[in-house]
Amino acid sequence: MTDLVQQLVKELAVRPNQVEAAIKLIDEGASVPFIARYRKEVTQGLDDTQLRQLDTRLSYLRDLYERREKVIESLKEQDKLSDDLLARVNAAETKNALEEIYAPYRPKRTSKSFKAKEAGLGPIAAQIFAEQVEPSEALAGF
Repeated sequence: MTDLVQQLVKELAVRPNQVEAAIKLIDEGASVPFIARYRKEVTQGLDDTQLRQLDTRLSYLRDLYERREKVIESLKEQDKLSDDLLARVNAAETKNALEEIYAPYRPKRTSKSFKAKEAGLGPIAAQIFAEQVEPSEALAGF
């Protein structure tokens, strides 16, 4: 039994075989109303409300597990993954909690203006904005 199934069993207070059967049907493309009406015997009596909760929670948990793997991979690439940090990432129960843990380690995005300033174009831009020089003249030596 996977962590996903265990989590859903605990949250929805149903049997593991019911959860596994419902997940299988959902993964095969069956809709919740279809499962509730025509596959009730397969899920051993899960009603529409339980199936909808299971479907919603299943997609949320799958997104959470997928994001968790991406965060761990990113931290490994940055060589910032410690045992403590790994434990905190794995213990995060919500996407928000996971993102809060990851926020200090998230790579910063660089804008075009930041790249231009790094290339030494900051003073040239200041001159152009101050209208002291024409853009073509300012960039002549660049």
